[in-house]
Amino acid sequence: MTMPRVEVITSVERRRRWSREEKERLVAASFEPGVSVSEVARSAGIHVSQLFRWRKELCDRVDASSSQLVPVEIVPAATLPPAVEAPAASASPGRRRRKSGVIEIELGGGRRVRVDRDVDAEALRRVLDALGSR
Repeated sequence: MTMPRVEVITSVERRRRWSREEKERLVAASFEPGVSVSEVARSAGIHVSQLFRWRKELCDRVDASSSQLVPVEIVPAATLPPAVEAPAASASPGRRRRKSGVIEIELGGGRRVRVDRDVDAEALRRVLDALGSR
């Protein structure tokens, strides 16, 4: 017969501080296929509710920073306005001028946003987030 493991605490137990890397490692392990969250929590010596809290906190941070998918409709080029030509840096006769692409985003309610290929992606995301929340 084997004796169960016994832990003797000789002093006042303090809260353990978990680093972000440790939390991320345990959360990632809890998402592995075929792994039980309670098994991961038990192996780390924490309560399962603590692991679920970390999962929620870390996943909420990831979701907040990621973009949402939106429906896209591709329309024939004939219905779009003609592309605007960008001025060439050097007007050499053998080089062709690059055309600037235009993206039109329809937000509904008659609202549209048009941007060209040189738009700052982060600024556009902030504008779309602000307009989408209205």
